[in-house]
Amino acid sequence: MNWDIVEGNWEQWKGKAREQWGKLTDDDIDIVEGKREQLVGKIQENYGKTRDEAEKEVDDWLSK
Repeated sequence: MNWDIVEGNWEQWKGKAREQWGKLTDDDIDIVEGKREQLVGKIQENYGKTRDEAEKEVDDWLSK
């Protein structure tokens, strides 16, 4: 799936992101605002992952 679809429909995807990454707060999700780089950064910050690990998680999430 193309990230542009997620970004354009972020309001609908917010819940799915919270289900996938439960440590993300509502504030984190609001800060992301559909921006992939922001999401990757918040995953790194909250889960202590490397950038590559966080990128892979986002890619895997999109492929579902």
